[in-house]
Amino acid sequence: MKIALLGYGKMGKVIEQIALKRGHEIILKKTSTNSFEGLANADVAIDFSTPDVAVCNISTCLNTNIPIVSGTTGWLSEYDAMVALCQSNNGAFIYGSNFSLGVNLFFELNSYLAKMMAKFNQYKVSIEEIHHTQKLDTPSGTAISIANGIIENSGYSSWSLEKSNELEIKIDAKRIDSIPGTHSVFYNSDVDTIEIKHIAHNREGFALGSVIAAEWLVGKSGIFTMKDVLQLND
Repeated sequence: MKIALLGYGKMGKVIEQIALKRGHEIILKKTSTNSFEGLANADVAIDFSTPDVAVCNISTCLNTNIPIVSGTTGWLSEYDAMVALCQSNNGAFIYGSNFSLGVNLFFELNSYLAKMMAKFNQYKVSIEEIHHTQKLDTPSGTAISIANGIIENSGYSSWSLEKSNELEIKIDAKRIDSIPGTHSVFYNSDVDTIEIKHIAHNREGFALGSVIAAEWLVGKSGIFTMKDVLQLND
């Protein structure tokens, strides 16, 4: 499989290593200093860039009929436009706030727990996310996905970094050097606390998941998520 890497920072370099180990070829390493030359020869593109260029990367792939997997967060105000572009071009697109297998299992656990806890009003939910200081978006896309999983299965209506009412889920976002990503969900009452947590030890889990998603996406058309890739929709 010929892969175009859109973004060649720390994550891009780890994705490259894993892709090569799995027998794939990297034919483009897109940075701010080079062009999309060679993209048309790719079987699939993987985007781990920055919020300011992600939409350009995704739309360029969709307009070139290249399946695109994006793990860049912080650009989702344009997500619906990218979905519409994908549909109009009969393209293939996966966006994931987190491609780690463990995190996607955590998403399912979080949704199930939220549904179970919805009837127990004495428990108030909150989320904590911790990442390295180089992370550009706050809160993390993963934390937003966690919050949305709770909102979809409870009486909460929104999330906020500064909670202003009882229907908001507070997300506490912390930036600490060298932390790949830790996400915790707390259900606090006067008498006890229930907590679920995912701790990433390194970037390899995110990178491997994105390569697996790219392998799965080739030959398909439509808009998908990691739930489709990992067959978690059943």
